[in-house]
Amino acid sequence: MRHQTGPPWDRLALPGLLVLAAVLRLQDLATRGTWDADQGHDMLVLRTFVTEGVVPLLGPPTSIGDIHHGAWYYYLLSPAAALTGGDSPLAVVTLIALCGVAAVGVVWWLARSIAGPVAGLVAGLVLAVSAAAVDESTFIWNPNLIALSSAIALAAAWRASSSHDTWSSHDARSGHDARWWVVAAVGTAVTMQCHVLGIALLPIVGVPFILDARRRSLGRVPLAILLVFVAAYLPLVVNELTRDFSELRAALEFLASGGSPADVAIPVRFGIVALRVVSWPLTGLIIDGFAAGAVALVVVIAIVVWRWIGGREELDQRVARWFGLGLLLAAVFLTLAAPSLASVVRGLPNDHYHAYADPMVVVLVGLGAAALLREIRAPLGVIVAGVGVATLLGWNLTHLPPAVNPDGGYPAAERAAARVDAALTKAGVARDQAIHLRSVPEFKSTEALAYPLVLVGRRVLAETPDGLAPGSVAASGAPPPAADALVVLCDQLFREAIGADCGGPAEAKVPAEAGEAAFTTVLDRFEAAPGRWVTVFAKPG
Repeated sequence: MRHQTGPPWDRLALPGLLVLAAVLRLQDLATRGTWDADQGHDMLVLRTFVTEGVVPLLGPPTSIGDIHHGAWYYYLLSPAAALTGGDSPLAVVTLIALCGVAAVGVVWWLARSIAGPVAGLVAGLVLAVSAAAVDESTFIWNPNLIALSSAIALAAAWRASSSHDTWSSHDARSGHDARWWVVAAVGTAVTMQCHVLGIALLPIVGVPFILDARRRSLGRVPLAILLVFVAAYLPLVVNELTRDFSELRAALEFLASGGSPADVAIPVRFGIVALRVVSWPLTGLIIDGFAAGAVALVVVIAIVVWRWIGGREELDQRVARWFGLGLLLAAVFLTLAAPSLASVVRGLPNDHYHAYADPMVVVLVGLGAAALLREIRAPLGVIVAGVGVATLLGWNLTHLPPAVNPDGGYPAAERAAARVDAALTKAGVARDQAIHLRSVPEFKSTEALAYPLVLVGRRVLAETPDGLAPGSVAASGAPPPAADALVVLCDQLFREAIGADCGGPAEAKVPAEAGEAAFTTVLDRFEAAPGRWVTVFAKPG
């Protein structure tokens, strides 16, 4: 492999990048991340897993139908949850942040091994300070592990390529250790487990593997790869065999219903999706910087075309083709599979569908910067590369997530749970009595509040679109106990779907509609976070 040596500063590049990435991700970690239903659900699942031994067979629910992501997301986070008995979201999000830091190191290695120390430094810097990547490292969510798993998959695939001749017609009988393909398979499987649409990474890693297998004997590597994917999907198989094929039936029902509605024509949708895929790790959400995102897209396309057609370095050409086609595949696939990407809903997490593409984007930027310094006459190449990289870094450093999330993060949920607990205690509702949690709108779960209420010792019957949440007091196979109080969560973000405003009008109908008309006394009503209202009902007297 080339580029084993470099300038004196190259020795400090990796530790410096890791320190920078850690500083940007670990500061204010307890308050920077969002806290809502998804985060509450994940912590409830992890808590029941590490304290009660309830092994999850499915991952978090997706936004379509009743389909779920992979269970290995929970298995990977469970060691952090076990350290505190599932009672600390901070422990779990710290692990996610450290994965974000590790992704910077892997991307640095990949870019450096392809195009030298400058490419590694630039790619590592871009990912280290990326506002989108920093944000992904600061809250609990299944796509937030994908940057690391995808980077590992791509780096291992590159390392496994025999003399890097996998994509050429050269003889490849002597070359790199084929066992790196097993590492690539692990990274790919984790990506697919953390998000169902991560399957788009499979051909990006799989095609080079197939080409390599055609040119040399890989021994038992294919069998090992098969075992990796069997292990990844074994929990799903067990679920299907023990729960009447629930995921298969949900998928068929979703397809029979016509899938996700698409209101935007395919050509327009493709343009929006391509813009989001490429610009996300470089300039963030497109509605926060559309012009900047468009410039980023043009620059990345230019780098791919330049290195593909006119690059003097053969390795640059191969990677430009590999990653360029990979990004094109991502855009085409998501245009058809995720029509919702044609629109952005502010206030909800965005751009998680294509997190697996982030390492490809930043490595291409590193390749472009290195090529400018190497092939364009000085000082023009230095000036163009320096200004471009400095502008990109400056944009991201000025768009980092705030120290406290706008929704208050988990501390706001803790305060809300303490206030609900105090209101119930004052009204004489003891902690051994069950309280019913309901949501307005109904398609949103109540787990954002259920989790901190469980931690203060409350027995909850927490509603979700899939039934009662993990940690609820209903015994398996038995009807839930009668509720002694009713707590209603209302999210103003969905005012149009609700048909009324939170803070009174929307909540007034809930007791009667839920068959709990006896709960007519309002013990407390407050805004737990901007637009998120909590109302505590009790029976008269």
